[in-house]
Amino acid sequence: MAVDLSPIDENLLATISGLHGMPNGAFNIRRNGELVERHSSAFIEIATKEGVPGIDIKIKPGTRGETVYIPVIVTQAGVKDVVYNTFYVGEGSDVTIVAGCGIHNAAHEQSQHDGIHEFFIGKGARVKYTEAHYGEGPANGTRILNPVTKVHMAENSFCEMDLSQLEGVTSTKRETEADLAEGAKMIITEKLMTHDEQFAESNMLFQLNGDDSSVQVVSRSVAKDESRQVFSPLVVGNAACRGHVQCDSILIGNGKVKSVPAIEANCEDAILMHEAAIGKIAGDQIIKLQTLGLTEEEAEQEILDDFLS
Repeated sequence: MAVDLSPIDENLLATISGLHGMPNGAFNIRRNGELVERHSSAFIEIATKEGVPGIDIKIKPGTRGETVYIPVIVTQAGVKDVVYNTFYVGEGSDVTIVAGCGIHNAAHEQSQHDGIHEFFIGKGARVKYTEAHYGEGPANGTRILNPVTKVHMAENSFCEMDLSQLEGVTSTKRETEADLAEGAKMIITEKLMTHDEQFAESNMLFQLNGDDSSVQVVSRSVAKDESRQVFSPLVVGNAACRGHVQCDSILIGNGKVKSVPAIEANCEDAILMHEAAIGKIAGDQIIKLQTLGLTEEEAEQEILDDFLS
């Protein structure tokens, strides 16, 4: 079945999910609050939720090597799209999930997408999850993205999350929560770019409830121009566990960042650490790249690309 996608649609999908046309396997593509196309596979079922907008993604136990795509694009001004997606990852699975939202808003109105994602990851399952947010259009078009991510990890499961905000998002409030059972391990990396007068707030809460559970949190951000960012990650150790939080930010122009990493130990065998660093790009880094033939602007962009990669 041919799917009608405009050049703007195609560019947004490529930017947030790397898609060029319809993928193989399981996928669900949403545009302006409506389904564009959906396909389930033999091992991954995607079904419409009852009562609220959204989908249920059910991954059969033992599923391995499959990727499911669930990108969302918004191309109409004035759209406020809210979607509730729930992922059920069967025991012993090893899968990749690619999500994200791109907004093209060329008008004076506000466009908004709030994606509420909840994961139930079964025993021994492994999940790689990537989510990219991107906005484009004139500065007077408001683009708002408010993602909520909740993760429930069973014994000996593993989850790696790569959450990124590329550029062009006027305002975002990001809420991330996870609870980890015995032996569960999580690695989460959040990368944010803000510019002009944009604002980003990120709140995270990780409950390490089982012995030998662990979480590694890495937050990297760049605040340009007059933009502002606030980060508040909290790791709570309720068992013999390990947790590490690292927040690094670069300021350019009059950008402002408030970083408040926190740890809370409720067990004497919990090992928790946190660190934060905020600063500008070092001048010697710029000079070194200029000696290789780059202009000052090119050198700065090279450093930022590497920092957020």
